[in-house]
Amino acid sequence: MTALAALTGHYLRTSFANRFAIVFGAIQPLFYLVIFGPLFSRSGVGSWDTLVPGLLVQLALMSSGLVGFGVVFDQRFGVLERLRVTPAARSTLLLGRVLKDSVVLLIQAAGIIVLGYAFGMRAEPVGVVLGLLLITVLSIGMAALSYAAALTIRMELFAPVMSTLVIPLMLLSGALLPMSLAPAWLDVVSRFTPFRYAVEALRALFAGPPTSPTVLWGVLVTLVFVAVGFTIGTKVYQRENT
Repeated sequence: MTALAALTGHYLRTSFANRFAIVFGAIQPLFYLVIFGPLFSRSGVGSWDTLVPGLLVQLALMSSGLVGFGVVFDQRFGVLERLRVTPAARSTLLLGRVLKDSVVLLIQAAGIIVLGYAFGMRAEPVGVVLGLLLITVLSIGMAALSYAAALTIRMELFAPVMSTLVIPLMLLSGALLPMSLAPAWLDVVSRFTPFRYAVEALRALFAGPPTSPTVLWGVLVTLVFVAVGFTIGTKVYQRENT
């Protein structure tokens, strides 16, 4: 626990030293909120309470999905080589990074929610808090998979590969438009992605009681996704750091 706290604190200090990077990491969802949001709310498709939860999942995909860049540069400049000689467990080395990423995501998500309220969102405060918790947990699994990908594929391929994967996953999740508007075949495909269930759970949390079946399914799928993602990330991290 001491090693985990030290690593997480170190990574957080490094992140907060560049506050612009934290803001820039949330720039795409912010653009959607400011530019796409007014069109969305006036189209009759949904309200701000529908759009903002989708943007939070988009943030988790875009921000956490690309955090592997940090490992790419650490690997290139020998940082990982120096970490190998420390007594910290390999899973601790990964968890320290992932916890840092989840804290950064929580701050970015809170900023989007504040702006959402300013634009007209009227979500239940309790649901918003629980939604923040859910999106933070979701980011842990995504970040772990991002680090695993960064250590598995060639450095120069990481950005194009992850970008190619993240964009379709975001669209299939229904983050921007509800999948109820999609053709039947696309609706079926989207049900094989965990992010759709997270989007629907967030929207249900923002709309009402946290005990609806949609919320429970979203929490269950998210926990399974995090367990699988962190297991894969830990195994790859151990393999590459032995």
